[in-house]
Amino acid sequence: MAENVDARGLSCPQPVILTRAALEKLGSGEVSVKVDTMTQVHNCTRAAKKLGWQARYEEQGDVFTLTFEK
Repeated sequence: MAENVDARGLSCPQPVILTRAALEKLGSGEVSVKVDTMTQVHNCTRAAKKLGWQARYEEQGDVFTLTFEK
């Protein structure tokens, strides 16, 4: 089962906190996170990789959708 997090409009470190909480809650599977900035993409990806998750992202207009898998 996939987990979805919408962190658009939130200031750092809130997107990272929400992403990390979702990753830890799920443990394995797929987590999708929406953020506003490339800085948030980098910060969330770095946090996920420390927990052993693989990351990729897509940019659509002003929204970045990150997908984490483990």
